[in-house]
Amino acid sequence: MSNDDEPENRLIAERRAKLARAREAGNAYPNDFRRDALADELLAAYGAHSAESLAATPVTVRVAGRLMVKRVMGGTTFVKLQDRSGQIQLMVRRDRVSEPVYTEFKKWDLGDIAAARGELIKTKTGELSVDVVELKLLAKSLRPLPEKWHGIVDAETKLRQRYLDLIMSEETREVFRRRSALSRFVRAFLDALDFTEVETPMMQPIPGGATARPFVTHHHALDATLYLRIAPELYLKRLLVGGFERVYEIGRVFRNEGLSTRHNPEFTMLELYQAYATYRDVMALTENLVRGAAQALTGGTTVEYQGARFDLAPKFAEITVEAALERANPELAGRVRDRAALATVCFAHGIDVRPESQAGRLQYELFEKTVEATLVGPVFVTQYPAEVSPLARCNDVDPFVTDRFELFIGGRELANGFSELNDPEEQAARFRAQVDAKAAGDEEAMFFDADYIRALEHGMPPAGGLGVGIDRLAMLLTNSPSIRDVLLFPQLKPES
Repeated sequence: MSNDDEPENRLIAERRAKLARAREAGNAYPNDFRRDALADELLAAYGAHSAESLAATPVTVRVAGRLMVKRVMGGTTFVKLQDRSGQIQLMVRRDRVSEPVYTEFKKWDLGDIAAARGELIKTKTGELSVDVVELKLLAKSLRPLPEKWHGIVDAETKLRQRYLDLIMSEETREVFRRRSALSRFVRAFLDALDFTEVETPMMQPIPGGATARPFVTHHHALDATLYLRIAPELYLKRLLVGGFERVYEIGRVFRNEGLSTRHNPEFTMLELYQAYATYRDVMALTENLVRGAAQALTGGTTVEYQGARFDLAPKFAEITVEAALERANPELAGRVRDRAALATVCFAHGIDVRPESQAGRLQYELFEKTVEATLVGPVFVTQYPAEVSPLARCNDVDPFVTDRFELFIGGRELANGFSELNDPEEQAARFRAQVDAKAAGDEEAMFFDADYIRALEHGMPPAGGLGVGIDRLAMLLTNSPSIRDVLLFPQLKPES
């Protein structure tokens, strides 16, 4: 035990002793109090009332929450009680609650969960308060809260002990209220367009729908290897085959990749598929979705993010992958599909050029290295190479590229969509190419999904699809610099 731990351990020991006395006196964790009011409701309804009007028409309330501030002033103690909506002040007077109750109450600690009944009053300073006539301790806090004025200083503690961060920080609570509001908005937006929300398997016999390394698990009863899904795409498109022409899912996906400010091994994805639509239709839907989410969460279409301002009101800009590459790498002008030229520029940027990588793969890797971070946006990047788009439909005029787009805002990809490949023979050939890539050492290449090919052989209507990273969109709309800031419990290295 370090010396730094000693003061906290002494406090914990003192609180455990108080809990022991409470157990001797009866039920230390009762659940027989029913509150009838929340802090924000009381402030909204009675905050503007005068002391005289409250005295003339007494209002009795029952409140409960966590003790956050405590000021003892002789025979009167003022307490801030925090519930899910905010804080309300309690005024506890010795002559109102009785001497024994008041004496015991003064021993309560910040962080304790308590309940109170009393009448609303205005104090001499004009603060709406509950003049308490009944007090009850509902749950003893055995560990002290962080110091009020400094809160949680250590960033890792905020993430590992998110419950403490939520107790102490209204700003953090607001981030997650907004995130919840974002999910509600997305559902309402898509429901209004006659999409059907569905659920597809999170454990899959074959991981598909994206190029990523999966997590592997084992089902003992079936003696079968299963994978945590990297995307719900192939199951959702099976539903298009089955006649669900507009479907979506908001759910967790899992990718066995590194940790960064933009990546967490499990994250939330919106995926949707619309029959008889092209990637152009999906681009319009995406633009309206993002703009509408900003209005719903921030009240406007101008978003402030990490010192930058993004105006989402005008029509989003658009540029092709190859145009963006030539703009960032002028030496590729006129040679953007020349593998040798691409390899030379890739080498110059420290990109590993594998023998099996063709021009499309090199374009994509160079795009990630030299272009993505410069895309202030909002901007749609279109016409991704077919080589790196194994589930997208090739362009009718130029089959080197697909009818695919990605949306970038602030140098970060927020959405990926395309016209879906529904030719079963072409899809089977693409899967075989992915299998060859996996055999050559590409751990993120796709598996061959025979059942999905069988589904396509029954006929899938032409369609457009979209994937949106809900976490990244939440980052943008809450001005959060890291994905960990919008995940209640992000993945972290094990504690030492």
